[in-house]
Amino acid sequence: MNNNTDSAALPEGHPVSIYYQEREIIVSLLEEISVIDSKEEFQKYTNIFNQLQTIEKRFARKENQLFPFLEKKGWSGPSQGMWGFHDNLREQFKLMRKNLDEKEFEKIKTNTPFLVEGISRLMKTEDNVLFPNALDLLTEKDWISMRKGEEEMGWMLPQPPVAFPNVEYIHPSADFTKREMTFSTEKTSHYDEGYMTVEQVNLLLKTMPLDLTFVDENDKVIFYNRGEERVFPRSAGIIGREVKFCHPPKSVGTVLKIIEGFKNGTQNESSFWINFKDRLIYIRYFAVRDADKNYKGVIELSQDITDIKKIEGEKRLLDWE
Repeated sequence: MNNNTDSAALPEGHPVSIYYQEREIIVSLLEEISVIDSKEEFQKYTNIFNQLQTIEKRFARKENQLFPFLEKKGWSGPSQGMWGFHDNLREQFKLMRKNLDEKEFEKIKTNTPFLVEGISRLMKTEDNVLFPNALDLLTEKDWISMRKGEEEMGWMLPQPPVAFPNVEYIHPSADFTKREMTFSTEKTSHYDEGYMTVEQVNLLLKTMPLDLTFVDENDKVIFYNRGEERVFPRSAGIIGREVKFCHPPKSVGTVLKIIEGFKNGTQNESSFWINFKDRLIYIRYFAVRDADKNYKGVIELSQDITDIKKIEGEKRLLDWE
């Protein structure tokens, strides 16, 4: 196994990278506590001691996360040996806490070097044996899973580390990652890009701020959305009716001409805007075609754009309050 680890080569947020970040903090604290006179600078010594004792978080992560993963790979040495080092250091911390509480300065002076030496030896073993071998044995999937479990135990760092893996933002239009379903697909239908139940589809279509009507390839109305504030009223009686009987006589000719253009493939879209009850209504027709470009119907969309037309400049802040 490789005993030389290049910490700089590890991705930010990787569990071992975090251990190395903590090591820098620990080394600095050990240097400080070694030269401070606990009697002359009692409060400063106590503060450093308290910071150093947060090494317990490091011990907990190793014992509850790193060691179990290594055991699964057949390496139980750290669990059987290094855990004992942790317990010895815990006892030293406990003893020195008692020394501090009772202000036994001579004992503090005697015991400090033992604590410093114990932690230093432990980190040397980590650097030369534990971390290099762990990096050889464990997979990226192991490290990702381990990192999730570490969140609960915390770190010695002043700020939480970055996420691992630290995925850069990817615009939804460019995200083709295949993910495991994190929701139930029971009673759903599989659409091109997702799963929805009938209830969810109905809610989606009712909530959309526009009127939608779908006419099939046989010129029959087969669907419309029942929104709260439709521009043009619809009733269930329209379902199954020929589209030419669903428009006023003065406009039916235009509708039929649009459908003819869609059917013969010369057109794919048509748009109109009209004033209706003092509101500006935008009406659009789209040809619906299958993968082979065969005509499958037409969608009619109507939207009140009166307020949209008034928009100027930018709005980037929430104004709910």
